[in-house]
Amino acid sequence: MSTASDVETAIEIHDPATGEFVGSVRPAGPDEVDAAVGRARTARDAWARTAPGDRAGLVRDAAGALRGVAEEFARLNETETGRPYDDALGGVLAAAGTLEQYAELGPLHRGRSLQGSWDATDLMVPEPRGVAAVITPWNDPVAVAGGLIGAALVTGNTVVHKPSERCPHLGRRFAELVASFLPEGVLEIVDGAGPTGAALSGHPSIDLVAHVGSINAGRAIRQAAAGTGAHVLLENGGNDPFVVDADVDPRWAAEQAALGSYANGGQVCVSVERIYCAAAIAEPFLDALAEEAARWVYRPSAAGEKALGPVVDRRHREHVHSHVAAAIEDGARVHAGGFVPEGDGAFYPATVLSGLTPAMTILREETFGPVAPVRVVEDFAHGLAEAVDDPHGLAATVLTGSIAHAQQAWRELPVGTVKINAVFGGAPGGAAEPRGVSGSGFGYGPELLDEMTTTKVVHWSPLP
Repeated sequence: MSTASDVETAIEIHDPATGEFVGSVRPAGPDEVDAAVGRARTARDAWARTAPGDRAGLVRDAAGALRGVAEEFARLNETETGRPYDDALGGVLAAAGTLEQYAELGPLHRGRSLQGSWDATDLMVPEPRGVAAVITPWNDPVAVAGGLIGAALVTGNTVVHKPSERCPHLGRRFAELVASFLPEGVLEIVDGAGPTGAALSGHPSIDLVAHVGSINAGRAIRQAAAGTGAHVLLENGGNDPFVVDADVDPRWAAEQAALGSYANGGQVCVSVERIYCAAAIAEPFLDALAEEAARWVYRPSAAGEKALGPVVDRRHREHVHSHVAAAIEDGARVHAGGFVPEGDGAFYPATVLSGLTPAMTILREETFGPVAPVRVVEDFAHGLAEAVDDPHGLAATVLTGSIAHAQQAWRELPVGTVKINAVFGGAPGGAAEPRGVSGSGFGYGPELLDEMTTTKVVHWSPLP
């Protein structure tokens, strides 16, 4: 039942490009979370007993419907989060593709038969975990939700989804579209921020919590799940290093660094957060990187320009600039950007810094904005050693022509994903486990189906 205080705590969304009011949502309170979980729990057994092929068919139908509204969803994504339209459209289509992928993989997910005695049957059988809480972020809201929800559904789990409070209208539209193809209660949606997420992740009837988002939220979820016994999947913040060897072309390296630092305003889970460049090529690399930064602009109109939207909101812009300002105050040199623009919205320019020391916040914590902080190091070994010295463990990029250096790097970097000579990319079907404070468990790929299920061993002997 809503109260006056519920209305007062409504979450307002403003277009980060213009500052205009987009809309508001009322956060779900504990009673509403409890009711949503209850409906999902009621639907759980029938959904688990639904034939895998039938479950997959419904998910595949939802993917087709998502393709039909992809442009509309991309515009809404741009309005709520500032993500450039083309990138947003790619995210929606990626979600459709992921739903289709899991619709194919779900019925193929299998257990094993074991070699026991001749007159017995021994099996290892995957079963749904039960009710899954799926808590998703704003930076790629449809693609991330599509993967987690799709994998949960095809393996027979019911889902309660809490989309990010920074794009609640898009999150709800997506979940409602998928839910419209499913039996009642199989996919529930609750709106809200931290308190709603806490009520959901700590609910005693939740069997699995899948979360993509901040480190602090992930820690709170892990703590809550320790009290309920829920299985936890976490992909939290990263502080991804980018190591540039002395034998690479500095201009090409700058293009890669700019792409990794500025794509989606630097608001990608595996964005480049700290750059270590060998001193031998540092000067031309920094010059080229400053030139690249100048090409990342809002609404490109000239050849060679690339789209840089606003960051998600002014509160986040304050966070980004606080890292930059602290570095400048401590002696960092600004090669591009580094200031808060005047005018409406939450824009922040593509920024390049150098003259950094390992203790600076901008190298120790995730900035999550369009900032390329460059630490000039003596050589590759020095850069790799500093890249390794970090508690995060999401991903890393290494640019080198040396097979020995590449081998050393992927062996030593304590991260889930190592990319050599390409800041983005990879073969389909790959899956990684984040490490350290960046999370745990497989959050995508075929292995995600294993996370969504639990294994039962069956030993069946005949009567004597």
